[in-house]
Order: sequence, then structure tokens, then C-alpha cells
Amino acid sequence: MKTLDQMAAQGQAKLQRKAAAMAAAYNGAKNRMKEHFGLTPFSGTMKTNYNAGVDDAVYHAPDPTKWRDNWIAKVSGR
Repeated sequence: MKTLDQMAAQGQAKLQRKAAAMAAAYNGAKNRMKEHFGLTPFSGTMKTNYNAGVDDAVYHAPDPTKWRDNWIAKVSGR
């Protein structure tokens, strides 16, 4: 059976491997975000501002070390 540290290391490694794919998925969804927000009844100004915010948004991947520490704390009841 794996120890808590081994499981955390496995999850941390998986997060590190997936970081580029997560960023690509986020950036790939920007047009869909704007399209769906465009279907709401908000004003044109609000939609323009939303679209500008989405265009300017930069994806920041989670910190794998912080994720590992938080995961250990969560599953160990700390």
C-alpha cells in the first residue's frame, strides 16, 4: 500500500504533467466563453467589457508544491 507521501507525490507529478494541457484548454475555451456570454441579456457595454477581460486573462497553473501540501492536509484532517 502507498504511503500518504507517495500518493501526494504521484498527484503532484500528474499535475505537473497536465499543466500545459490545462493552459491550452483554458485558452481554447475563451471564444466559447465570449460566445455564451454574448447570449445573455446584458448590455452591449457589459458584453464588450467582458470580452476584453477574457481576451486579457492569463492562465496561471496551480503551484504543484502548494497543491501537494494542501492535499496532504485535507486527507489527513489537518
